[in-house]
This record gives sequence, C-alpha cells and structure tokens, in this order.
Amino acid sequence: MRIILYLGKGGVGKTTVSAATAVRSAALGKRTLVVSTDLAHSLADCLQAPLTSEPQELAPNLWAQEVNVLDEMRRGWGKLQESMTKALRKQGIDPAMAGELALVPGMDEIVSLINIYRNAKEGSFEVVVIDAAPTGETVRLLSMPDTFQWYASRVSRLQSTTLNLARPLLKAVLPTTEILDAVQALSERVKTLRVVLSDPDTSSYRPVVNPERMVIKEALRAETYLSLFGYPIDSVMCNRVIQAGDYQDTFMQELYQNQEKLRKQIHQTFAPLPIWEAPYYSRDILGVEQLGELAHTIFGEQDPTQVFYKGAVQEVTREGDAYVLRLPLPHVEMNKVLMTKRGDEMTIEIGNFKRELTLPAILVNQEATVARLVNKALEIHFVAPAEPKDKSA
Repeated sequence: MRIILYLGKGGVGKTTVSAATAVRSAALGKRTLVVSTDLAHSLADCLQAPLTSEPQELAPNLWAQEVNVLDEMRRGWGKLQESMTKALRKQGIDPAMAGELALVPGMDEIVSLINIYRNAKEGSFEVVVIDAAPTGETVRLLSMPDTFQWYASRVSRLQSTTLNLARPLLKAVLPTTEILDAVQALSERVKTLRVVLSDPDTSSYRPVVNPERMVIKEALRAETYLSLFGYPIDSVMCNRVIQAGDYQDTFMQELYQNQEKLRKQIHQTFAPLPIWEAPYYSRDILGVEQLGELAHTIFGEQDPTQVFYKGAVQEVTREGDAYVLRLPLPHVEMNKVLMTKRGDEMTIEIGNFKRELTLPAILVNQEATVARLVNKALEIHFVAPAEPKDKSA
C-alpha cells in the first residue's frame, strides 16, 4: 500500500492536487482511495460527485470518501465514552463536565487515521491519497499517535501488579477494567499506525505551496515538524504558478515577476526535494476528466504514486553540550557561509545559494557557531549562549 498525504495552508489547492493525483493513479490501474480529513470538506465539489463517510466508487479503480469525524467518534469510542462518563459521574462530577473529561485528548484525530487505515486495508486499496486539513490541524493529527501512546502508557499503569492487588479498595475511583483494556487495545492499533505513517516505503508527505511568502513560511514549519516526528517528505507541490508570457498589463507583469522570484526561492529552500509545478488556471478544475489532464500537466508520464525522494530533509542530533542541525545539500559547493538567525527563522547563504528554514523549538534559544559541509550535507552547530558576566563581582 502507498499512502500520500498533501498538506499546507488553507486555500493553496490541496484538494485539487490530491484529487488529480488519485485520478492519475486510478488511470494507471491502481485501486485508489482519495480521502478528505478537513472539517470543511470540498472534495465532493472538486470531483463533482456526492460523497459520504464510506468510500464511494466514482470511476474504474477510483474511490473517494469524506471522513465524518463525529460519526467515527460515536462508532469507535461511543460505548467506552459512555462508560467513562458514568464512572466520573459516580465521583460527583457534573454530567456535562464528565462527558467532556471522558474524551481522550486527540481522539477525533486518532479515529480519523484509524478509519482511513481500516478502509484502506479492508478495501484492498493499493494507493490512499489524503487531502489533509490546514497545516496546524494536520500537524496535530500526525502528532496524535505519539501523544496517545503517552496517554495510554499512563492509563495502563493502573493495571500494574500493585494496583491489581489493591483493586477492590480502588474500584470506586478507578476506571473499569473494560475501559483500561479498550485503551490498551486501541494503543496497539495506534502503535501499528505510527509504524505505517513513518515508513518511507509506504507513506509520503507532500507540502503544497503557492509562490507567496506567508504560504512558504508555513510550509517550512510543516517541513520542520514532519522531520522531527520522522514522517518522510518525498516532494513539494508548487501550485498556481503564473506562466511566462508577453504581458502588456503592468499589474500582470509585476505579479509574474514577484511570483518568479518566490518560485525560484521555493526550489532553493526545499532542496534536495523534487518540486512539482501546477499552472495558475483562470477556471476551477472540476471533475475526473479535468483532474486527469491536470495530473498529466504536473507529472507528465511519471507515476505520481512512486517515492520521489528518500532521506531526511533536516535532522537534529546531540553531540555533547551542542546540537547539530544537518541539512542535505547535494548540489551546493561549500563557500563562505553566511547565517542570519531571527527567533525561530534562519537564513543560510552560500555563494548564490540561499535557503530559509524554520528552526525546531529546541534550537530557538541556541547560538549557531560553526557551519561545515560533511558528506554533501551542511552541518550547523548550536550551543547555549554564554552566561552574562556578573558586573557586581
């Protein structure tokens, strides 16, 4: 199975790109499912077909689905939520508050991911394309397997030998064994899901950007978060690119020129990832036929479901008291390195090469001291800033 997840800022065109990729995959003879996890679904509008929370067949080898998080919550967690609510109410907690407390943090995201994986397995789909929610929600969704594992490990401690011996005394204040067992079972499913989502042979993450500064910055943050969680990025989609032309209108000339600068920045900033480009159309791309034409424009004769890049885009390691940020730059020759750091943003310049990136939180308060090229990668060393000297001494 292949899982391809498109993510990015709201309005960049994730739905259209996701649908086009799925249509092309189906045309290549692969059983393909395209899924929307956005609460504000637009996949049905894009495909011009009514969709439900179950996969619907739209064309040969092509199925589509819009996940209804509330329905999935009721189906997958409803009974246990009810049991937990009753247990909390016995402790005198207000009924409305008990209902809220019975919700496991991030359960809606967990249920969405499990639903997608279950449908993919049961439907024997070869390719699953996910039209994800805006970046912030998607990062939260992808971090949930790790968060839930932490939660489940704490709950499972209630089943330790010591507590089992004292269970008769603690029965009045602890969740039931049924709840504990259910959380543990769900934890095992989440653990399996985490392995699948981080396997570069199975899953690929593709940020969608427009040639706009704010959109690029958000995509950089997404790249950083995905790298920290070990989720493999295999390419970047640059959507709505204005094509070169003899524009007589001053406004269009300036718009094209500004876009061209940012387009080149995208190619440099996200190196060594492959960059795909989709043109800016004067009309909406709707329906299977038009989406297939768009996919051909983007990918040509290539299979969009193949893995286009393997390897870490950025990596943070600890060496003694220092942190090392490693950036693969296979096509850049080492020259004088200029680094500018402002808050969580860093700009790196090497000759004519310029790259901007968002730093992980752990490096925000560190000072960049040394930069060197090692095995076609730039390694930047960070150390804690020196303590100010006490002038009163």
